[in-house]
Amino acid sequence: MHRYLSLPIARDIGKKMVLLTGPRQVGKTTLARRLGEQFKNPLYLNYDTLTDRPTIEQALWLPTHDYLVIDELHNMPQWKSYLKGVYDSKPAHQALLITGSACLDTFRQTGESLAGRYFRWHLFPFSVRELAPTMPDPEAALDALMRFGGFPEALFEGTDSGRKRWQNQYYTDLIREDVIEFSRIHEVRGMRNLVELLRQRTGSPLSFESLSRDLGIAPNTVRNYVGILEALHIVFLIRPYHRNIARAQAKAAKLYFYDWAYLQGDDGARLENLVATSLQKHVNFLADSSGEQLTLNYVRTTSGKEIDFVLTREDGEAMQFIEVKWADTQPSYALKQMAQQHPQAEALQLVRLARHATTLDGVQVQPIAPWLMNLAA
Repeated sequence: MHRYLSLPIARDIGKKMVLLTGPRQVGKTTLARRLGEQFKNPLYLNYDTLTDRPTIEQALWLPTHDYLVIDELHNMPQWKSYLKGVYDSKPAHQALLITGSACLDTFRQTGESLAGRYFRWHLFPFSVRELAPTMPDPEAALDALMRFGGFPEALFEGTDSGRKRWQNQYYTDLIREDVIEFSRIHEVRGMRNLVELLRQRTGSPLSFESLSRDLGIAPNTVRNYVGILEALHIVFLIRPYHRNIARAQAKAAKLYFYDWAYLQGDDGARLENLVATSLQKHVNFLADSSGEQLTLNYVRTTSGKEIDFVLTREDGEAMQFIEVKWADTQPSYALKQMAQQHPQAEALQLVRLARHATTLDGVQVQPIAPWLMNLAA
């Protein structure tokens, strides 16, 4: 099946180089190969493949190739300078797609060397919006995603045993192989233990001091490890929102996994993580496709009141306050407060078991699956 980025990338690939990033096994290579079906003479190369590496390093492909994919290029030393040379010297008719599981986002920090030469796209796991057209309805899509996660192999295998086998291999390979690119071999055990702890703490403000005590390592080491997990697209952080909200003093970020089915927790925790990933996908798609700069945050005040998510505009103005519940259709006190204090923003309580939409005390209570269906991606 075609992924949600197929058409946007197909439009961009003839204009500039395209950089496609996202977690491992999220479908980047499949997407890249299927885009090649519309070209007469495509070429796929992977830097991690020993037979392809000399071809890439010496740029030995023919100029007659009208579509060139270079996968995992970030593993090549000084790949940014290399890529600039490849792009500047390629034939005008040749489309160029670069994919990677880590580091490609650092293009934003490389000065002007690639300015005007590329479009950047982020590929995320399947969401209700993307999966629903292949299912009987959005509820069925949400059920499948809750059970198997949004990574293609586990999702379309469609069995609990298949999901567990995939997850065991996926996380073992990530920690054993990819982490070594950023770290030292003796740190792999600490990273593995950290991932196990984080599986139990998603959706809560992250305390590096608490994690350091549990792991027996320094807080700065824990910070570095979490940074590596972010760079590898294993986890992502959502930071607190402060603008115009009294006493919102919390500084700790909340952490979520791209693979919510991997969590150790109840259905409510997995549902919140699924919504977090869907919102992150929504925000990134709008930024990549139209330049609209939204930010995903959460609200937690010093009095302990919390709202799961808030979407803000580029100027920092809140657009939507979002609370996720499994069964509770009574709006939370904090959400009702935000509805009163920020009338320009929507206050939403998304409920898995809600049968219909209602409005109570300025808060919209909505079934979660149809709402997720209306996100941008």
